[in-house]
Amino acid sequence: MKNSIKKVSLLGLTVAMAASSCTKLNEGLNATTTQANAEVFLAATADLNVLIQSAYDGLQTFQNQDGPTSLFENSTDESLVPTRGGDWDDNGVWRVIHSHQWNADHAQVASSFNGLLQLVFNATNILTFIPRSTAPNKLQIEAEAKFIRAFAMFTVLDLYGQVPFRQPGENLLNPPTVLKGTEAINFLISEVKSIRANLPNSSGPSTAGRATKDAADVMLMKMLLQKATYANRSQLPYSFAAADMNEVVTLADGIINSGRYTLSANVWDNYAPNNSSISTENILVGLNIGGSRGGGVRSAWYKTNHYNMNKSGWNGFATLAEVYDRFEATDTRRGVVYPTGVSSLPNPGNRINTGFLIGQQYDLSNDAALKDRKGAPLSFTRAVASVESGNNLENTGIRVYRYPIDYAPANDNNADNDYVFYRYADVLLLKAEAQLRGGTGGAAQALAGVNTLRTRRGATALVGSVSLAQMLDERQREFYWDGWRRMDQIRFGTFLASRTLKPTVSDAKYLYYPIPTGALAVNPNLTQNPGY
Repeated sequence: MKNSIKKVSLLGLTVAMAASSCTKLNEGLNATTTQANAEVFLAATADLNVLIQSAYDGLQTFQNQDGPTSLFENSTDESLVPTRGGDWDDNGVWRVIHSHQWNADHAQVASSFNGLLQLVFNATNILTFIPRSTAPNKLQIEAEAKFIRAFAMFTVLDLYGQVPFRQPGENLLNPPTVLKGTEAINFLISEVKSIRANLPNSSGPSTAGRATKDAADVMLMKMLLQKATYANRSQLPYSFAAADMNEVVTLADGIINSGRYTLSANVWDNYAPNNSSISTENILVGLNIGGSRGGGVRSAWYKTNHYNMNKSGWNGFATLAEVYDRFEATDTRRGVVYPTGVSSLPNPGNRINTGFLIGQQYDLSNDAALKDRKGAPLSFTRAVASVESGNNLENTGIRVYRYPIDYAPANDNNADNDYVFYRYADVLLLKAEAQLRGGTGGAAQALAGVNTLRTRRGATALVGSVSLAQMLDERQREFYWDGWRRMDQIRFGTFLASRTLKPTVSDAKYLYYPIPTGALAVNPNLTQNPGY
């Protein structure tokens, strides 16, 4: 990482020197010619490997507790952030996401929009160097940059319904064009297909930190399934084209039949501190390398842990009892005793330390019962309210550990858990869903695919058939708090429905977030989404 920093600095110095030289040479040379020569020099000497790594690092925005993942998860039935006395109020920004009451001035709506578009810009900027670059791997770097850009644009499209877009080299003084709805998703599908040949081959989880052909295929599967929601998101039921569903099945079969992935023996291996070496499922991850890159993954446990737990946390996020109740007791996805990796925390009581935490909590070093800051037993309750004010306000709500805590480093910014985007389990369920929606293989093969996963996770196999409602529940069991719940609920038509702590059906405008007020002011090609 240190070498990368030096290279970035040298690149910046080169830009500065070129600018200075232009100023001096303008006295005797044509300024336009000089600028063009400087651009040729910079394009030829730019370190594309450093630039693409910087773009990958931009994906860390998904690890933050208040970034795009908050908009995807806290707006659904599986995650909420109660106000706990004086904690976690923040002028109500968290509550209105869960209750569907946000507006165009919401801070997270704006910061997520801007952060994702910065990622789009950074990836596009790399593409401006490609035509004149002499790097031997420039076609692969170009494909990876377009992959990252497509990933970010797909996220913007699904959250906001429209996405600004520039071609490389466009005049930055002009506002970018805006792609919307079906036009946008068709462009992104075409773009990902066009880059696939130049992406590196996958060799299983060992290459999960980079965009690969398998990662591109999973992105295409998700785009093809979500495509139906962009024609008219408020018009249900959605119409899923048979050709799109067949393509999802074909893409899935290519990954399944490759033999590069298997369902991990322990689902939590996919999220563990050493998941880069023990997972057999991960297809695309955001690399976190302790001491040099990453750190945001710590929020996976900070946001949910009580202050008196080890590790100490922020005592915020929780889930609802009905989510917990969708799991059988034998289902390992509900939570298991997972090795802490350090001798000082042997977990002598064999307490659940992954998945859902409910009831009395214990010190993993000596099995002593923990207490809250008032001295009462630290026991997480099934019941939770949007605004907590009672004596047990620190204890309410079932907590979630998606990533087993990395206890080894003294500095939590050095946590090694790679952040998971795509897993092999998703390939199996996306294929099964496409088959239920008319794809090749039909309902019988869909049931077999779902049962393959359920059996591996310790759940009872479904008998007879699998419905779309059961499929949605299965996706939640497998991917809760992974950032896919909002997209899934929209596709299955349940996002607006009434639920705990949101007693009424939401207005259809909440199927998209509003375009931030500041963005409308600087780009006249953007239009506010209906209802805001």
